[in-house]
Amino acid sequence: MSGPGGTDVAAVRDVIIIGSGPAGLTAAIYTARANLSPLVIEGEAVGTDQPGGQLMLTTEVENFPGFIDGIMGPELMANMRAQAARFGAEILTRRVTRVELNSSPKRVWVDDNEYLARSVIISTGAKALMLGLPAEQRLLGYGVSTCATCDGFFFRGRHIVVVGGGDSALEEATFLTKFGETVTVVHRRKELRASKIMQDRAFNNPRIRFVFDSVVTDVLGDTKVEAIALRNTVTGEEQQLPTAAVFVAIGHAPSTELFTGQVDLDDNGYIVTTDGTATNLSGVFACGDVVDHVYRQAITASGMGCMAAIDAERWLEANGH
Repeated sequence: MSGPGGTDVAAVRDVIIIGSGPAGLTAAIYTARANLSPLVIEGEAVGTDQPGGQLMLTTEVENFPGFIDGIMGPELMANMRAQAARFGAEILTRRVTRVELNSSPKRVWVDDNEYLARSVIISTGAKALMLGLPAEQRLLGYGVSTCATCDGFFFRGRHIVVVGGGDSALEEATFLTKFGETVTVVHRRKELRASKIMQDRAFNNPRIRFVFDSVVTDVLGDTKVEAIALRNTVTGEEQQLPTAAVFVAIGHAPSTELFTGQVDLDDNGYIVTTDGTATNLSGVFACGDVVDHVYRQAITASGMGCMAAIDAERWLEANGH
């Protein structure tokens, strides 16, 4: 049986990597260099999900070691992908639709195509959380966005709102000042969660304003965003804030729906690992933001990708493969 591009999907591979962010692509580099000929099923661009992970939706990355002047997130991921391919990783730009990880070999499906592997590395990352408002989905792409890099350009000279109080929210807000006349950060508490350096940068930017102790109760507009409705969490006072765009930056949830009932998850849906990157299933490993709810950095994800690759290689060797 052949898959997309004539791939022989019946052959049993040493390792399949599900996901292609910093964790998955680093795992691909290491397993490819170990002559394990990994298959990376990197996903498809659907909504806020992107092959290459969250860095595909970010701007300049200043804290990845080795890049003195920083590097754009998509460029960093393109370099990692090319490096993995250079060493022989096979990359499939499709979305995994089903897995059976209790079996030997492991079984991974992309629609009707089945792929078999002795070991699997899960690196499906996390996805942006939304506000949960009906109008939010209706206006997604028409002023509602989770990606300043993708959509900031469209709002030159306009008023922009960013919802959130962490590093991501302030990074988005700072970037958006390149385009917007003003950028208003709306946060539900009185104090931000962002790091001090990000707060200092935002507070010192004359184009960034803040609305604290407030939640967005509605996004207003028929065919495009025209305003947001706010409620003060302390006084209960309601108001409308005119804006051309709402960028949502309130956090992320692990992408683990595929693995529910097979791999052990914690109360928040993150994959539980022990002894490095091992899951409760023999031959199944996990790395990156799908595991990490503490650090959530590109460099820690890459480090865990390296760990997962080495753990998988050692497991294969120990099991006679």
